[in-house]
Parts: sequence; structure tokens; C-alpha cells
Amino acid sequence: MAEQAQYEELARQLSAVGAVKRDMGRILPPHCPAGSAAVLTLLGRHGDMRMSRLAELLAVDMSVTSRHVAHVAARGWIERIPDPADKRSRILRLTPAGLDQLDELTRRSTRLLSERLSDWTDDEVGQLIRLMTRLRDSFGECRSAPARIPAPVAPDTTRTPAST
Repeated sequence: MAEQAQYEELARQLSAVGAVKRDMGRILPPHCPAGSAAVLTLLGRHGDMRMSRLAELLAVDMSVTSRHVAHVAARGWIERIPDPADKRSRILRLTPAGLDQLDELTRRSTRLLSERLSDWTDDEVGQLIRLMTRLRDSFGECRSAPARIPAPVAPDTTRTPAST
């Protein structure tokens, strides 16, 4: 098991991932903000779904999801079709234009990653993918479940205070 200092450093490094995400957000087309890109990505990955499921996957309130869906629907990237199981509900589905937009987002992301990681070996990129996949798996389906905060860890009293 890793030491407390390693977990502290990991927490700092994971916070820094926000800078990577912001940089990736800068490559999005002006007409496709991050929320819209997330809707397209999730529909592309998981297929047709109800808005309630999309809200779970986005981990945002239904009103926020509704605004994102309205934006992508207005651009013709998704369609809302009646749910055969419940005619009051709608199923969200990517349109051909939505698939084209998703392809463009994928090309942009891939290009940015290939530029920024150009000095990495194939093995290093593969290792990063494996470790990030394992990290995500360790957290389970964290988007649809409330976060469980672990009990506090007793402080390590064997460490000596830093000198000033």
C-alpha cells in the first residue's frame, strides 16, 4: 500500500489534470461548448438514452442537462424520439450531423494529444491509458452514485515538524 505522502502527491497531480482539461476545452469549436461536447460524447459512447440517464452520466441537474440537450438539438446534432415504453418520455439519439460533429471533436482531441505527447513513447502512452483506466475503475460508476468520503486517517505522529 502506498504511503500517505504518495496519496497527497497523487491528489495534487489529479488537481493539475484540470489544466489539461481546460487546454482540451480550448480546442472546441465556438459553436460546441464543453457541455454540448459531453452530450455528444456520451451519446456516442453509450448510444440512445433518456434525458434522465444522460443527467446521471453528466452528473448534473436535469435543468442543466436540458439546456445542453436544447443546444445540441437546435444545431440538429441529436433528435428526440418518443420512448416506445413511455410515450411521455423521449429518447435522445445522435443524428448524422451529430456523428459528424463528434468525429470532428475526436479529431481535434486526438491531434492535441498527439502534439502534446509527441515526446512520449508508445509504451508510455499505453501505460498512461492503462493506469487511468484502472484509476477510473477503482472509483466505479462514480457519476451516478453519491461520493463516499472515507473516514479520516489518523495523523502520522512519527513525522517530525519541518524546520523554519
